[in-house]
Amino acid sequence: MSIANVLLVDDETAFLETMNKRLTKRNFQVKTVDSGIAALETLSENGEHIEVVILDVQMPGMDGIETLTEIKRKYPLVEVIMLTGHATVASAIEGMKQGAYDYLMKPCEMEILLTKVIEAANKKRRHEQKIIEARMKEITTF
Repeated sequence: MSIANVLLVDDETAFLETMNKRLTKRNFQVKTVDSGIAALETLSENGEHIEVVILDVQMPGMDGIETLTEIKRKYPLVEVIMLTGHATVASAIEGMKQGAYDYLMKPCEMEILLTKVIEAANKKRRHEQKIIEARMKEITTF
């Protein structure tokens, strides 16, 4: 079993390939896409399996903040870690307002990213467990 199911979204092919290898080697299940639109399509097809999205902020077309907003609207339990080489305080604040789990600068230390992904996946799992428990309680009280 993998440590976490991750969707990696970045328009830089070399970055996607490198991060995919590094995460897979550490027992993460990884899907990669190169745009916000592709991320939303992947979530619509595999949303129940994706726990954490690692999302680049600056991408052509639909940028990271727009993608984050749509992810949180359609898949509120999926955790999103914003990752960028062009961080500004304003974009970090906006990302956090829109529900990002965290905001990291590229290049970030791999151990920090791994820790954040594991924490985010665990948060999603806890929320899902609470929902299951609430539903079970609802079913058993009738």
